[in-house]
Amino acid sequence: MNVSRNADPTMPGASAKNLKGCRALITGSTAGLGLAIATRLAEVGCSVMMHGLDPAETVEPQREALARGTDAQVAYCEADLSTRTGVEQLVGAAVAELGGIDILVNNAVVRHFASVMDFPPEQWDLALAVNLSAAFHAIRLLLPRMRARNFGRIFNITSVYGMRGTPDRVGYVATKSAILGLTRAVALENLDVDVTCHSLCPGSVLTPGTETRVEELMAERGIGRDAAERVFLEGKQPGGSFVASRSVSDLLVFLCGPIARDMTGATLPVDAGWLAS
Repeated sequence: MNVSRNADPTMPGASAKNLKGCRALITGSTAGLGLAIATRLAEVGCSVMMHGLDPAETVEPQREALARGTDAQVAYCEADLSTRTGVEQLVGAAVAELGGIDILVNNAVVRHFASVMDFPPEQWDLALAVNLSAAFHAIRLLLPRMRARNFGRIFNITSVYGMRGTPDRVGYVATKSAILGLTRAVALENLDVDVTCHSLCPGSVLTPGTETRVEELMAERGIGRDAAERVFLEGKQPGGSFVASRSVSDLLVFLCGPIARDMTGATLPVDAGWLAS
């Protein structure tokens, strides 16, 4: 299908300041960066499908809080993205609940810490399935609808470790690096329509996981909060402070607007100078 990239200005995404009418699916969005992205999209009027592994009743307070004070529809789906069936169930639920998906954020991730020699094969398979294959399947399933509407924004959340190695995290580094290639291929295959694909590359964001590690450092070393954060970030962000999740979510919202018509396939660090150091 040969469709013009010049989207109708009345279509969703014509203004990044108002995404009312757009529908977004954010995987891994019950906490941390995923929740921050879902919250920001709802704030600018986007209907949102949240996703996680917890039962709906457990997530209901978060879903209700996110919807409160906005005009956005906010839904939730529990799905295991380690299987193709799980991804298909999530995409199907999102389309059925919201009427379609215009913005896809592939954020769900698993992590395991071990050397290559000690890395359990089942953890390697899980990392490939959740961190990489789930993104592929979600994109594969949603692209036809995006192309038919001549509008779509796809964001793959990678990491500084997608461009740098680090010991004891082979599954994470390998899959986050592969996401960069997936992004470029998808971008180039959709240049004829207003469908873009980017890799957002956060540095260390203060998520529940990093918060736990900071608290462990405080207890292990008998040091204060500021000192524990500096220890955690040593050799990473040269400014010695965490990246604000709002910095990532605001960039994503910005790229949902008109500028993204001529910007696609990019790897965009939000890392407080980590890669520059």
